[in-house]
Amino acid sequence: MANLTLFTFCAGTTTLHRLDVRHKTALVCMVSLALFTSGFAGCLACFLVLSLLTRTIGISLPQLLGQLKWFILLLGIMFAARALTIPGDPVFSFSGIVATKEGLAQGALVAMRFFLVMMTGLLFSATTRPADLKSAAQWFLKPVPFVPEKQVAIMISLFLRFLPLILSQAGQTADAVNARCGNLHKNPIRRIRCQTLPVLKKTFMAADRLCLAMDARCYSEDRTDLEFETGGRNTLSMAAGTGLCLLMVGLSHSSFFKMIFW
Repeated sequence: MANLTLFTFCAGTTTLHRLDVRHKTALVCMVSLALFTSGFAGCLACFLVLSLLTRTIGISLPQLLGQLKWFILLLGIMFAARALTIPGDPVFSFSGIVATKEGLAQGALVAMRFFLVMMTGLLFSATTRPADLKSAAQWFLKPVPFVPEKQVAIMISLFLRFLPLILSQAGQTADAVNARCGNLHKNPIRRIRCQTLPVLKKTFMAADRLCLAMDARCYSEDRTDLEFETGGRNTLSMAAGTGLCLLMVGLSHSSFFKMIFW
Protein backbone atom coordinates (compact mmCIF):
# COMPACT_ATOMS: atom_id res chain seq x y z
CA MET A 1 0.00 0.00 0.00
CA ALA A 2 1.47 3.32 -1.07
CA ASN A 3 1.79 6.00 1.58
CA LEU A 4 0.13 8.85 -0.27
CA THR A 5 0.95 12.37 0.78
CA LEU A 6 -0.07 15.42 -1.16
CA PHE A 7 2.49 16.41 -3.81
CA THR A 8 4.85 13.57 -2.78
CA PHE A 9 6.32 10.97 -5.10
CA CYS A 10 5.62 7.33 -4.22
CA ALA A 11 8.18 4.93 -5.69
CA GLY A 12 6.87 2.10 -7.83
CA THR A 13 7.30 0.07 -11.01
CA THR A 14 3.84 0.46 -12.55
CA THR A 15 3.20 1.60 -16.10
CA LEU A 16 2.36 5.10 -14.85
CA HIS A 17 5.73 5.30 -13.08
CA ARG A 18 7.60 4.28 -16.24
CA LEU A 19 5.85 6.67 -18.62
CA ASP A 20 7.77 9.60 -20.07
CA VAL A 21 7.06 12.66 -17.92
CA ARG A 22 6.38 14.76 -21.04
CA HIS A 23 3.63 12.37 -22.12
CA LYS A 24 2.17 12.33 -18.62
CA THR A 25 2.11 16.12 -18.59
CA ALA A 26 0.30 16.17 -21.93
CA LEU A 27 -2.17 13.56 -20.70
CA VAL A 28 -2.94 15.56 -17.55
CA CYS A 29 -3.62 18.67 -19.65
CA MET A 30 -5.80 16.74 -22.11
CA VAL A 31 -7.89 15.08 -19.39
CA SER A 32 -8.30 18.37 -17.49
CA LEU A 33 -9.51 20.19 -20.60
CA ALA A 34 -11.87 17.32 -21.46
CA LEU A 35 -13.30 17.35 -17.94
CA PHE A 36 -14.28 21.01 -18.11
CA THR A 37 -16.27 20.33 -21.28
CA SER A 38 -17.83 17.06 -20.05
CA GLY A 39 -21.11 16.34 -18.37
CA PHE A 40 -22.01 13.73 -15.78
CA ALA A 41 -21.58 10.78 -18.14
CA GLY A 42 -18.09 11.85 -19.20
CA CYS A 43 -17.07 12.55 -15.60
CA LEU A 44 -18.32 9.12 -14.54
CA ALA A 45 -16.25 7.43 -17.25
CA CYS A 46 -13.18 9.42 -16.18
CA PHE A 47 -13.78 8.53 -12.52
CA LEU A 48 -13.89 4.82 -13.31
CA VAL A 49 -10.59 5.02 -15.21
CA LEU A 50 -8.87 7.11 -12.53
CA SER A 51 -10.13 4.77 -9.79
CA LEU A 52 -8.63 1.84 -11.64
CA LEU A 53 -5.31 3.67 -12.00
CA THR A 54 -5.19 4.55 -8.30
CA ARG A 55 -5.62 0.88 -7.43
CA THR A 56 -2.84 -0.16 -9.80
CA ILE A 57 -0.34 2.07 -7.96
CA GLY A 58 -1.50 0.86 -4.53
CA ILE A 59 -3.71 3.75 -3.45
CA SER A 60 -7.17 2.96 -2.08
CA LEU A 61 -10.12 5.28 -2.55
CA PRO A 62 -10.62 5.81 1.24
CA GLN A 63 -6.93 6.78 1.51
CA LEU A 64 -7.37 9.26 -1.35
CA LEU A 65 -10.49 10.76 0.22
CA GLY A 66 -8.67 11.08 3.54
CA GLN A 67 -5.89 13.09 1.92
CA LEU A 68 -8.43 15.33 0.15
CA LYS A 69 -10.76 15.91 3.10
CA TRP A 70 -10.24 19.68 3.22
CA PHE A 71 -10.50 19.96 -0.54
CA ILE A 72 -13.75 17.99 -0.40
CA LEU A 73 -15.02 20.46 2.21
CA LEU A 74 -14.24 23.28 -0.23
CA LEU A 75 -16.13 21.41 -2.94
CA GLY A 76 -19.09 21.08 -0.60
CA ILE A 77 -19.13 24.85 -0.11
CA MET A 78 -18.98 25.37 -3.88
CA PHE A 79 -21.83 22.90 -4.35
CA ALA A 80 -24.00 24.67 -1.77
CA ALA A 81 -23.25 28.09 -3.27
CA ARG A 82 -24.32 26.92 -6.74
CA ALA A 83 -27.41 25.15 -5.43
CA LEU A 84 -28.63 28.24 -3.58
CA THR A 85 -27.77 30.97 -6.10
CA ILE A 86 -28.68 29.57 -9.54
CA PRO A 87 -32.33 30.27 -10.43
CA GLY A 88 -34.62 27.49 -11.59
CA ASP A 89 -37.24 25.06 -10.37
CA PRO A 90 -37.23 25.00 -6.54
CA VAL A 91 -36.56 21.65 -4.88
CA PHE A 92 -36.80 22.70 -1.24
CA SER A 93 -36.73 25.91 0.77
CA PHE A 94 -35.90 26.78 4.36
CA SER A 95 -36.30 30.21 5.98
CA GLY A 96 -36.30 31.92 2.59
CA ILE A 97 -33.29 29.95 1.28
CA VAL A 98 -34.26 28.11 -1.89
CA ALA A 99 -32.32 25.32 -3.57
CA THR A 100 -33.16 24.77 -7.24
CA LYS A 101 -32.94 21.69 -9.42
CA GLU A 102 -30.65 23.45 -11.89
CA GLY A 103 -28.44 24.70 -9.06
CA LEU A 104 -28.07 21.24 -7.55
CA ALA A 105 -27.20 19.75 -10.94
CA GLN A 106 -24.63 22.42 -11.81
CA GLY A 107 -23.14 22.38 -8.32
CA ALA A 108 -22.69 18.61 -8.41
CA LEU A 109 -21.15 18.79 -11.89
CA VAL A 110 -18.67 21.53 -10.95
CA ALA A 111 -17.67 19.73 -7.74
CA MET A 112 -17.17 16.47 -9.65
CA ARG A 113 -15.02 18.18 -12.28
CA PHE A 114 -12.73 19.81 -9.73
CA PHE A 115 -12.45 16.59 -7.74
CA LEU A 116 -11.41 14.62 -10.84
CA VAL A 117 -8.87 17.29 -11.79
CA MET A 118 -7.34 17.08 -8.30
CA MET A 119 -7.40 13.28 -8.53
CA THR A 120 -5.55 13.47 -11.85
CA GLY A 121 -2.95 15.80 -10.38
CA LEU A 122 -2.38 13.52 -7.40
CA LEU A 123 -1.85 10.54 -9.69
CA PHE A 124 0.67 12.60 -11.62
CA SER A 125 2.58 13.75 -8.54
CA ALA A 126 2.52 10.29 -6.94
CA THR A 127 4.10 8.63 -10.01
CA THR A 128 6.57 11.32 -11.13
CA ARG A 129 9.93 12.02 -9.53
CA PRO A 130 10.84 15.69 -8.89
CA ALA A 131 14.01 15.21 -10.95
CA ASP A 132 11.92 14.14 -13.93
CA LEU A 133 9.68 17.18 -13.48
CA LYS A 134 12.75 19.41 -13.56
CA SER A 135 13.92 17.85 -16.82
CA ALA A 136 10.45 18.12 -18.34
CA ALA A 137 10.11 21.79 -17.35
CA GLN A 138 13.52 22.50 -18.86
CA TRP A 139 12.54 20.69 -22.07
CA PHE A 140 9.24 22.58 -22.40
CA LEU A 141 10.84 25.98 -21.69
CA LYS A 142 13.88 25.53 -23.92
CA PRO A 143 12.18 26.85 -27.11
CA VAL A 144 10.85 29.92 -25.26
CA PRO A 145 13.08 32.94 -25.94
CA PHE A 146 14.56 35.06 -23.12
CA VAL A 147 13.68 32.40 -20.50
CA PRO A 148 16.56 30.76 -18.56
CA GLU A 149 15.04 27.30 -18.70
CA LYS A 150 17.64 25.66 -16.45
CA GLN A 151 17.19 28.17 -13.64
CA VAL A 152 13.40 28.02 -13.86
CA ALA A 153 13.50 24.20 -13.84
CA ILE A 154 15.71 24.20 -10.73
CA MET A 155 13.31 26.59 -8.96
CA ILE A 156 10.34 24.36 -9.84
CA SER A 157 12.18 21.29 -8.56
CA LEU A 158 13.12 23.00 -5.28
CA PHE A 159 9.54 24.23 -4.80
CA LEU A 160 8.15 20.72 -5.27
CA ARG A 161 10.67 19.34 -2.78
CA PHE A 162 10.03 22.06 -0.19
CA LEU A 163 6.22 22.05 -0.33
CA PRO A 164 5.74 18.71 1.50
CA LEU A 165 8.35 19.83 4.04
CA ILE A 166 6.50 23.09 4.67
CA LEU A 167 3.18 21.27 5.06
CA SER A 168 4.76 18.80 7.49
CA GLN A 169 6.34 21.60 9.53
CA ALA A 170 3.01 23.45 9.62
CA GLY A 171 1.30 20.35 10.99
CA GLN A 172 4.00 19.82 13.63
CA THR A 173 3.83 23.47 14.67
CA ALA A 174 0.03 23.32 14.95
CA ASP A 175 0.30 20.23 17.17
CA ALA A 176 2.90 21.94 19.37
CA VAL A 177 0.75 25.07 19.71
CA ASN A 178 -2.35 23.02 20.57
CA ALA A 179 -0.37 21.02 23.15
CA ARG A 180 0.45 24.33 24.87
CA CYS A 181 -3.23 25.42 24.70
CA GLY A 182 -2.37 28.04 22.10
CA ASN A 183 -5.60 27.27 20.28
CA LEU A 184 -7.53 28.62 23.26
CA HIS A 185 -6.35 32.20 22.70
CA LYS A 186 -9.28 34.44 21.86
CA ASN A 187 -7.15 36.83 19.84
CA PRO A 188 -7.07 35.43 16.24
CA ILE A 189 -4.01 37.53 15.34
CA ARG A 190 -2.04 36.00 18.20
CA ARG A 191 -3.07 32.49 17.15
CA ILE A 192 -1.95 33.13 13.57
CA ARG A 193 1.34 34.65 14.76
CA CYS A 194 2.07 31.66 17.01
CA GLN A 195 1.65 29.29 14.07
CA THR A 196 3.06 31.20 11.11
CA LEU A 197 6.26 32.67 12.57
CA PRO A 198 7.78 29.30 13.66
CA VAL A 199 6.92 27.78 10.27
CA LEU A 200 8.55 30.68 8.43
CA LYS A 201 11.64 30.46 10.65
CA LYS A 202 12.04 26.71 10.05
CA THR A 203 11.48 27.17 6.31
CA PHE A 204 14.17 29.86 5.99
CA MET A 205 16.60 27.83 8.08
CA ALA A 206 16.02 24.78 5.89
CA ALA A 207 16.55 26.90 2.78
CA ASP A 208 19.83 28.24 4.18
CA ARG A 209 21.06 24.71 4.95
CA LEU A 210 20.12 23.61 1.45
CA CYS A 211 22.04 26.50 -0.13
CA LEU A 212 25.11 25.66 1.94
CA ALA A 213 24.86 22.00 0.98
CA MET A 214 24.53 22.85 -2.72
CA ASP A 215 27.54 25.20 -2.55
CA ALA A 216 29.60 22.61 -0.68
CA ARG A 217 28.92 20.09 -3.45
CA CYS A 218 29.73 22.61 -6.21
CA TYR A 219 26.21 22.36 -7.59
CA SER A 220 25.83 23.81 -11.07
CA GLU A 221 22.88 24.18 -13.42
CA ASP A 222 25.02 22.74 -16.25
CA ARG A 223 24.27 19.10 -15.60
CA THR A 224 23.69 16.05 -17.77
CA ASP A 225 20.10 16.17 -18.97
CA LEU A 226 17.73 13.24 -18.64
CA GLU A 227 17.30 11.15 -21.78
CA PHE A 228 13.61 10.91 -22.54
CA GLU A 229 12.02 7.73 -23.80
CA THR A 230 9.77 7.81 -26.86
CA GLY A 231 7.61 5.23 -28.57
CA GLY A 232 6.35 1.96 -27.09
CA ARG A 233 4.21 2.39 -23.99
CA ASN A 234 4.27 6.17 -24.33
CA THR A 235 2.59 6.05 -27.74
CA LEU A 236 0.01 3.59 -26.44
CA SER A 237 -0.67 5.78 -23.40
CA MET A 238 -1.20 8.86 -25.57
CA ALA A 239 -3.59 6.89 -27.79
CA ALA A 240 -5.48 5.59 -24.76
CA GLY A 241 -5.63 9.05 -23.19
CA THR A 242 -6.88 10.60 -26.43
CA GLY A 243 -9.51 7.87 -26.69
CA LEU A 244 -10.65 8.52 -23.12
CA CYS A 245 -10.98 12.26 -23.76
CA LEU A 246 -12.98 11.65 -26.95
CA LEU A 247 -15.19 9.17 -25.08
CA MET A 248 -15.82 11.68 -22.28
CA VAL A 249 -16.80 14.44 -24.68
CA GLY A 250 -18.88 12.06 -26.82
CA LEU A 251 -20.81 10.68 -23.84
CA SER A 252 -21.45 14.17 -22.49
CA HIS A 253 -22.90 15.40 -25.79
CA SER A 254 -24.96 12.27 -26.47
CA SER A 255 -28.68 12.98 -26.28
CA PHE A 256 -29.31 9.57 -24.66
CA PHE A 257 -26.94 10.18 -21.76
CA LYS A 258 -28.12 13.77 -21.40
CA MET A 259 -31.65 12.45 -20.92
CA ILE A 260 -30.47 9.96 -18.25
CA PHE A 261 -28.24 12.27 -16.21
CA TRP A 262 -30.27 15.42 -16.51
